[in-house]
Amino acid sequence: MIRINLLGAPRPSVRKTSSFTLLDPSQRATFACCVIFGATALGVGSWYWSLTTKAAALDTEISAARAEVTRLNKVLAEVKRAEDRRGQLQQRVAIIEELRRGQGVPVQMLDHVSRSMPEFLWLTALEQKADDVTIEGRTTTLISLADFVTNLGTNKLVEKPIDIINSQVEQSSGPTQTEELIKFSVKAPLSKPAPPTAPATAAVAGQPGAPR
Repeated sequence: MIRINLLGAPRPSVRKTSSFTLLDPSQRATFACCVIFGATALGVGSWYWSLTTKAAALDTEISAARAEVTRLNKVLAEVKRAEDRRGQLQQRVAIIEELRRGQGVPVQMLDHVSRSMPEFLWLTALEQKADDVTIEGRTTTLISLADFVTNLGTNKLVEKPIDIINSQVEQSSGPTQTEELIKFSVKAPLSKPAPPTAPATAAVAGQPGAPR
């Protein structure tokens, strides 16, 4: 018997093979090492770049801070010079004020001494020490010396008693004859200035005698 296969001859099965072939274990290890190395290098590079950026920013800040310190040092030096100058000026002003406060007493004292001098009496020295004034001079008579001491005590600048601490006779050769002169020293205490009066304080409200 003859059989006829109308379906045709069976085709041999063809297996499609993928073009991508899997790596073997050694290649996998190499690839993994490459990936790890690349990731590590990328991380180290990023870290280094970050540190470099921060270092550059810190250098900029340090430079700015140094410039500011230099500027402030100049300002402080100017302030120091201004303070020294102000101190010198204040010291000068204090000295001038002190001299001005004490200027009146010597001027008035000299005026009073000159007005207190009688005839036949002249002065050779006048010295102020602390609260005393010492006057030296010459006179021809004891009456002139007594009048001079009396006249000195008539001014409020001088306190009593006024002491004659020395009086001695000395010879002086005149144009025609030898004269006797009386050399004297007088010590007069100066009156102390009155202390400044404290300003009157206002009465506190509610206390007796306080203005309402």
